[in-house]
Amino acid sequence: MAARSELDGQPSEFIDAVAALRDAELRPEVVCEELPAPRRIAPYSYAQSGDVHAGGEEIGTGRLVLLHDPGGNDAWQGTFRLVTFTRADVDAEMAADPVLPEVGWSWLVESLYSRSAAYVAPSGSVTTVRTEGFGGMEEDGSRAQLEIRASWTPLFGSGEDLARHASAWSELLCNVAGLPPLAPGVLTLPRRGREGRPRR
Repeated sequence: MAARSELDGQPSEFIDAVAALRDAELRPEVVCEELPAPRRIAPYSYAQSGDVHAGGEEIGTGRLVLLHDPGGNDAWQGTFRLVTFTRADVDAEMAADPVLPEVGWSWLVESLYSRSAAYVAPSGSVTTVRTEGFGGMEEDGSRAQLEIRASWTPLFGSGEDLARHASAWSELLCNVAGLPPLAPGVLTLPRRGREGRPRR
């Protein structure tokens, strides 16, 4: 599987940025794998998936994409852009909570703050999806998922600084999946089917 990040002729700053993401210290529950990167959004790109594992099962998933345009992008306010998609099951009753989207967005902000990952121009959406089974699927009951789609422009002067953003991303994955935060001040939400988790 040949990702764009493996092709020749890349700017040194992009090569260093990819190396920083690959070498970043992530939460131990997150297992990453490189993915084919999107080729039409920016001249250079790199992508990786992240699956959250706990108790022998996968409880959340997401991906992180690094985009680079050496000429700059007015919408990004810079030459690099990070894009993420994160998804995990949550308690069905929580999907109707009107504050859930705001809480979900706060996880991203708090994760970046807790890792001192500076950024500008954040953008994104938080979506709750609730499914109710009927007929032959009635026994499946209700289920719901929380999805966060976001992008931001990282501010960094070295590869080590960009690694902080990858670390923050792994924290976001774990919080969406319902795992306790590693930093104070970050709220957690019960995941569907997990026992012993506190409810709001």
